[in-house]
Amino acid sequence: MGDRLVLVINSGSSSLKFALVDPDSGASRAADTVEQIGEPTSPVADHDDALRRAFEMLHDDGIDLHDCGLVVVGHRVVHGGNRFHRPTLLNDEVISELDELSPLAPLHNPPAVQGIEVARKLLPGVPHVAVFDTAFFHHLPAAAATYAIDRDLADRWQIRRYGFHGTSHEYVSQQAAVFLGRPTDELNQIVLHLGNGASASAIAGGRPVETSMGLTPLEGLVMGTRSGDIDAGVFSYLWRTAKMDVEEIESMLNKRSGVLGLAGERDFRRLRTMIESGDAAATLAYDVFIHRLRKYLGAYLAVLGHTDVVSFTAGIGEHDAAVRRDALAGLGELGVVLDEDRNSAAASGARRISADDSPITVLVVPTNEELAIARDCVSLL
Repeated sequence: MGDRLVLVINSGSSSLKFALVDPDSGASRAADTVEQIGEPTSPVADHDDALRRAFEMLHDDGIDLHDCGLVVVGHRVVHGGNRFHRPTLLNDEVISELDELSPLAPLHNPPAVQGIEVARKLLPGVPHVAVFDTAFFHHLPAAAATYAIDRDLADRWQIRRYGFHGTSHEYVSQQAAVFLGRPTDELNQIVLHLGNGASASAIAGGRPVETSMGLTPLEGLVMGTRSGDIDAGVFSYLWRTAKMDVEEIESMLNKRSGVLGLAGERDFRRLRTMIESGDAAATLAYDVFIHRLRKYLGAYLAVLGHTDVVSFTAGIGEHDAAVRRDALAGLGELGVVLDEDRNSAAASGARRISADDSPITVLVVPTNEELAIARDCVSLL
């Protein structure tokens, strides 16, 4: 099966994604998802049960994790706080520290810790490594990372802009440089990671200088179910007038907002059908999504001063030509000229979609967070 493989685990609150990756060739030997963990009607009781089912699915594919060349298990952890910004070998002390970070990411870190604990129990004979979604953005310039709130309060409670999807932004920026045949340290790049979760980054010479997500993955672009940027006063307004408590407001902004909150649908393929049938709410949701995206793109062009390449990635970014077209429409004077035929062509893999005479190159670059995590783990070992 190969000399060395990495099992990558992404443990969420109600799903567990896993992939068995060859970090040398980049090939994925197996990948799947166990869903509806702990839900009332689900046969999957908890994360222990989910991981055992994942192993059974691998076994059904003819893979024995105890005899396949597995060298390390890599765990995606969303929030590393101020403490963790490199791939980190997991032990009891580190896991305890990750648990202490849960208030910074109450929706994401607790299930990740659960997944780690179960995986270490089921696979005790190999090292386990955490790779953090916030790591790439750890060294954001202070002007970009700092919120303009009481300084002592921010220091005490570790309040800053951390950024997320870092594994994807770093991987895509590196792949864009490979595609162009240029070193990353020569390029100023904007990466647009557009999926159910969406984020943007500005990267100067390989180092991030801005990103759209903040203390949590709620800030920034409009997303599938998250509001993105919103006046902080909405919290106190809803608390006072609608008598909603903090948990209700947080749940609404994370799970019942964004495109879903506006249109009742978050899948962009179905949203497109709704728009074509004349659904006004779907049209508005799409327009709000595009407006916010264009606003961030323009801001990052200004932050970088000179931009070499803009890359679209993740589910929507890679597969929705209309989103790419509408996001870039009319930006010729800012240096972005799309080639409509290239953009709308059915294609896969990294590809150029800008016109030959476009001062800024526009690419579609498929992300591969599992491969990036696998390679980070192996590099640590």
